[in-house]
Amino acid sequence: MGKEIRVTVWNEYRHEKTDPAVSSVYPEGMHAAIAAYLRSNGLKVGTATLDEPEHGLTQEVLDHTDVLIWWGHMAHGEVQDDIVDRVHQRVLDGMGLIVLHSGHFSKIFKKLMGTTCNLKWREMGEKERVWVVEPGHPIAAGLGEYFEIPSTETYGERFDIPAPDTLVFVSWFEGGEVFRSGCCYHRGAGKVFYFRPGHETFPIFYQPEIQQVILNAVRWAAPVGGPTVQFGHFPEPLESVG
Repeated sequence: MGKEIRVTVWNEYRHEKTDPAVSSVYPEGMHAAIAAYLRSNGLKVGTATLDEPEHGLTQEVLDHTDVLIWWGHMAHGEVQDDIVDRVHQRVLDGMGLIVLHSGHFSKIFKKLMGTTCNLKWREMGEKERVWVVEPGHPIAAGLGEYFEIPSTETYGERFDIPAPDTLVFVSWFEGGEVFRSGCCYHRGAGKVFYFRPGHETFPIFYQPEIQQVILNAVRWAAPVGGPTVQFGHFPEPLESVG
C-alpha cells in the first residue's frame, strides 16, 4: 500500500461569507466541498483560509503537506508576500500544487509561471465542453474523451502562461472560445497543475468528472521520493582525477 497523501485545501473563503448566491451552493465553503470528497477517497485532508493567522499556511502546515490545492479570486492582493515565498519554496522542494479556476491570477501561480497569467473572460452561464487531449495521462484516468459542464464562467485565449509541459485538457465554450484548461508543469522538485473549472456561483465542485480530475491531480502531483538534490561547491570528485 502506498504512502498516505497529505492534502491541504486553501480557499479565500470570502465569497461564501458575503454572497448569498455562493453560500447557497457552498454553505461551508468550496474548500469544505473539495476536502470532503478527497477524504471519502482515503486522503488525509486539512483546510486553510485567507483570514486565518498566516493564511493557515504556517511552515509546520506546509512541511506536512504533500499537495496544496489553491482557490482564490477577489483578494489575491491580500495574500502576504512572505507566505507566497514560503509556498514557492515548498513547491521547489517537492510539494505539489493544484491551482483552480480564478487562482490563475494568484501571486503564487504568477510567481511560478513568470508571466501575467491573464486571459479573456465573461459570465453568461455558458456550456463548457472539456476535451481530453492527452488520454494516457494519469490526470485523465477514468474520463471519457470529453465531459461537459452545463453552466459556467467563460475563459478564452490568449491565456498568458508558459507552454505547459503537458496539456491534458482543452475547453470549448458555447460562445465559441477555446481555452487550455488542464496544464501540467514541473518547478524544481515539485509538480504544478492548473485546472480551469470551478466558478463560485455554480456547483462545479460537486460534479463527478471535476472531482475525479482533482483526485487524479492530487495523486499525480504528490511527491514520489528520490535522491536529495545537492547544489553548490562539491569539492570531492566521485572518481580519481589526475
